[in-house]
Parts: sequence; C-alpha cells; structure tokens
Amino acid sequence: MPLSEIRKLGDPILYEVCNPVLREELAALKPVIDQMASLVVEFRSTYGAGRAIAAPQVGVLKRLIVLNIEEPLAIINPVLYDKSDRMIELWDDCMSFPNLLVRLQRHYSLKMDFVDEKWQAHTWDLEGDLSELMQHEYDHLDGVLATMRALDATAFKWR
Repeated sequence: MPLSEIRKLGDPILYEVCNPVLREELAALKPVIDQMASLVVEFRSTYGAGRAIAAPQVGVLKRLIVLNIEEPLAIINPVLYDKSDRMIELWDDCMSFPNLLVRLQRHYSLKMDFVDEKWQAHTWDLEGDLSELMQHEYDHLDGVLATMRALDATAFKWR
C-alpha cells in the first residue's frame, strides 16, 4: 500500500468511531497490520517523522493501532485511563495531514491496557512522548483528529 492510500484530512472515514477487534478477526487483520507497519516505515523515510498509525487511516474501522519504532507492535482494543492532570503543549503532526502541524495539549502521563496479536493482555504506564503518541492514535479510533483539539484558530502551521 503506497503512502497515497493513507486517508487524508476531510475523508469521512476519519471521523467514524471504530469497533472493537474480535479475537476471531485476527487472522483476517494480519495483512492490514503488516501494511500499517510498512506504512509507518515508509512515512518516516519520506517525512522524517512517524511512529504509529491507526486503522481508520487505512480505511479499517477497527480499534487497532500499529506502533513501529524499533519493531512493529499491534495494539488491539486499547483503553486509556488514569490520565494525569498535568498537561503538555506541543505541535502535533499526523500522517493524514503530513505537512500541517497543530498546537494542542495532551495529558503528560496515563495508563493503557490492550491486547497484542497473540491476545495477550498488557498494561503500560506511559509518560511524555509515548503518552502523547498513544493519545493521538487513540483519538483516531474515536473519530477525533488533532485539528479538532487545536488550542485556538491560530494553532496551525506548515512544516
């Protein structure tokens, strides 16, 4: 799947709420997971950024994120909780609008429960960059884009 297939800002599917992944769907989703992992690597080599992608960005309305920093990891049916009161402000970017940056706030830390491709349960305590990243990707699963979290009307700039 080429980078041009990543759904772009304005595509109606990006505003949909995703359905949970069922265990019996894993085999059918394996090719999607592999494509998503490859897209992260290709995006990073093209734009110099990119660590994860959410399923709706490739047209799949499932609660699935693929993190690909050192190696691909499918994050299935994530749940975020225990979000800190402490917030961080940052310029967020997105594969669905690769040259646009959006100024917004995210929670500094949180916990995340999810299952992996072997349906093994995990709990992560996240801070800083990874907390922000997972909030960004989780938003995609709820049909929320970074543009919708902009601090104000001036919180946009081109890379």
